[in-house]
Amino acid sequence: MKTYIPLHVHSMYSLLDGLSKPVQIADRCEEIGAKSCALTDHGNIAGAIKFYTQMRSRGIKPILGCELYICDQDATFQNKDNRSLSHFLVLAKNYDGWRSLIKIVSESNRPEHYYFKPRLDLDRLGEMLDGNLIGICGHLGSTLANKLVENDTIVPDWEKIGKEYVGKFKDMFGKDNFFLEAQLMDKDNIDVQSPLTDCIRELSKSTKTKVVCTPDAHYCKKSDAVDQRVLLCNNLKTTFPEINRKLANEEDVALSSFFTSENFHILSQEEINDLHTEEEIDNTNLVDSMCEEYDILSKPNLPPFPCPEGYDDAEYLRQLCRDGWKAKIAKQVPESEHGVYVDRIKYELDVLQGADLSSYFLIVQDIVNHVRDNSWLPGPGRGSAAGCLVSYLIGITNIDPIKYNLMFDRFYNAGRNTAEHVSMPDIDVDVPINKREDIIQYIKDTYGENKVSQMITFNTIKGRGALKDVLRVYGNISFDEMNKITKNIPDEAKIADSLQAMKDATGEASIIRWTLENNADKIKEWCSIDKDGELQGPLAKRFEQAIRLEGVKSNQSKHAAGIAISSEPLSQICPMVYDSKNKQMIAGMEMQDLESIGIIKFDILGVAMLDKIMTIQNLLKQGE
Repeated sequence: MKTYIPLHVHSMYSLLDGLSKPVQIADRCEEIGAKSCALTDHGNIAGAIKFYTQMRSRGIKPILGCELYICDQDATFQNKDNRSLSHFLVLAKNYDGWRSLIKIVSESNRPEHYYFKPRLDLDRLGEMLDGNLIGICGHLGSTLANKLVENDTIVPDWEKIGKEYVGKFKDMFGKDNFFLEAQLMDKDNIDVQSPLTDCIRELSKSTKTKVVCTPDAHYCKKSDAVDQRVLLCNNLKTTFPEINRKLANEEDVALSSFFTSENFHILSQEEINDLHTEEEIDNTNLVDSMCEEYDILSKPNLPPFPCPEGYDDAEYLRQLCRDGWKAKIAKQVPESEHGVYVDRIKYELDVLQGADLSSYFLIVQDIVNHVRDNSWLPGPGRGSAAGCLVSYLIGITNIDPIKYNLMFDRFYNAGRNTAEHVSMPDIDVDVPINKREDIIQYIKDTYGENKVSQMITFNTIKGRGALKDVLRVYGNISFDEMNKITKNIPDEAKIADSLQAMKDATGEASIIRWTLENNADKIKEWCSIDKDGELQGPLAKRFEQAIRLEGVKSNQSKHAAGIAISSEPLSQICPMVYDSKNKQMIAGMEMQDLESIGIIKFDILGVAMLDKIMTIQNLLKQGE
């Protein structure tokens, strides 16, 4: 018997449902000896890049997929009668399949389809399939199972319905690209799971369709179940006492199986052997063999900058630096000091050209010029970008880095670059907040509406919030006492350097752990660290649990400053997701992940103070 391949695994990007960080999934795969693993988050592929890089670094093949939301009627019908959703697993067979997956996830997020969740109907999904995706369906809650099960009971005509839908799915994906799915990891807790699997096995025989076994993994190990339940309680806005009360009274509880079972983990080989047939296990390897290894990472792929005739990006940047030299150095700096400036500018330009970053600076300069040309008052430059002489000479910043002894290498360290990855500079452009949307529209007009977008960000559960979440859901501590405890946990920004030192030393950093080590007196009545480094005290288990939850993603929003710019349509190379709050489509990966696939992030930050200064300037002009 072959080692099984986990094909149905959720990460923390299945927000407040999945628990695992990509690094933890990789750890678990190593532990159970899995040579490959599929990531199938609910409705999104935001975790794909981190998952991919973690797996590749361990010599484990990443299989990229998604558990799509499917509605019964046309997805454009946005009403309560069409709100019920089922699940459908899709896996990318190759790079073309990955690109297809991106397009499908983007399509499910279009405003005309998005309704509480990103979703598609089967007809629209079928129209987008091109033979490069594998479809898997059959687990409880899937599109197929929802037709075979009603009120936790198998429907009388299940065989007829099953054959009809299996035939439809094989027509959609191609007969060799569709698999039935059997799950038995929670058969002792979910009464209908075994009868459903029996139906799936019978349909396999009657339709000549192979069955794969999968654990519906929402966390890595059995012991992680209690942590996932904290996330679920937050998602459902409830507490453990309330959940337990409802279960005791046999009342309906959303996602009840997760509160009564510890079996939604990545099963070991022994566990899967006890539940499934050899053929079902072998078929997971068949799916694995159908999925190629391919590269999804890319070096920076900037759009071409419209340089004047006769110039390429690098030479035009050098010319702008010459112009800036004449205006800012030749006329303002004593000639005796010019040598320092010459050495510095030669060094910076060589570094930037070597990393193929000339166009990045041209794009930023053009944005700043547009702001100035409209008298919108850009900021003078801040952060490490002020250490770049190129930025000063071409007008991105107003600060002479030589005069103030600012270092270029703190702004951009070419030593971090590798053959596989070129790090990008980070220049923050401060603009009046009321003009930010106008500036973004200018960028879209310049480089293409479909190549420019704002981007997603994910809020992360951090020290104080993690501890509050844990204390709240257990429900045995008053609100006042909870605040008394958690007020002693500092904000991440205040101890950033110390946290980095902790991470460098141990590989991990915890705000709560830092507090226990550095502010012990403030919280010793609830929790402390003994001589062996173990937590002790009346709330030690709660603190331990909160530490485990630090770093987990909790919800998504729009990045405050980040603008993604690409040389090709964004929807072809990254998922576009619907930001329901702002009612717009945005790039659906975090900025570091966008950079990893060649999409460049520019920071355009709206600053309210600049609006006030502009108002004062205008009033002064009116008074002249």
